Amino acid sequence: MVRPLNSRHIEAFRAVMLSGTTTGAAQLLNTTQPAVSRTLAQLQSATGIKLFEIQRGRLVPTPEAKELFDSVQRHFLGLEKIEQTISALRQGGTGLLRIACTPVLGMSVIPAVTQEFRRQFPTVRVSLHTIETHLMQDGLLSGMYDLALSTSTLNSTGLDPELVHQSQAVCVMSKFHPLTTKKKIQIEDLSSYPLLTHHQDDTLQRRLDHLLTRKGVSPSSVIETNYSATICTLAAANLGLGVISPYAASVFSSLIHVADFHPRISVQTEMAFPPNMAQSKLAVVFAESARKVFRALI
Repeated sequence: MVRPLNSRHIEAFRAVMLSGTTTGAAQLLNTTQPAVSRTLAQLQSATGIKLFEIQRGRLVPTPEAKELFDSVQRHFLGLEKIEQTISALRQGGTGLLRIACTPVLGMSVIPAVTQEFRRQFPTVRVSLHTIETHLMQDGLLSGMYDLALSTSTLNSTGLDPELVHQSQAVCVMSKFHPLTTKKKIQIEDLSSYPLLTHHQDDTLQRRLDHLLTRKGVSPSSVIETNYSATICTLAAANLGLGVISPYAASVFSSLIHVADFHPRISVQTEMAFPPNMAQSKLAVVFAESARKVFRALI
């Protein structure tokens, strides 16, 4: 029989998802590993849903667990927003700006945007959230963020995204890779070397996969990750070629060789405000700072 959940169940589940192990979860919650394991067992019994499997002695989340985790994260982000608002009000004002962006922008363009913004508002508290686009869209619709920037399409109903920058994907590799002698890397070149890829939910990766299929190109092997930064470090270690956004490539240019890629794959950055809410002055200024920085990249 399905039974009601309590906060202890949810906290234990979230801690395991964040840490990857019951031992790590116990450290996060300041409790014991057996206590976490018992709570997980109670959670699965209460929900009637299998959330984890044991594979080679490790806990592996099921697809149902991953979907539940998305909902749990939205809940905790909401609590975090409340706590941040209370803290800002306690300090004597509403000078808080909440920005969401994809990780690649967070490590490349957003620092320069934030620096430009803080020239005008040096004392404003800026809260930056580097998250996946679907969580960003939910946060905008619920008013959790004042502004969001994404390298994937912000296509949720109710949002009115603005295209702020458009560029082309580049190919990254070790500085000692045989293809560094080529000015342009053709898609056919990918057939002879391991390919470093994003996961399938990445917009750029879907476009690359479409081209690979259309051209009949099959890489010799694939190493998959969810971060462009990881692709760059793997490329630097001469583990393969990666096709990524120029934003990430610029951050790691001292470690890797960067070359043009053909056929061209468009990389776009979109920006959106929360719908049905007046745009805050701080968000408007941050947006203009973003436009200024992106214009300088062209």
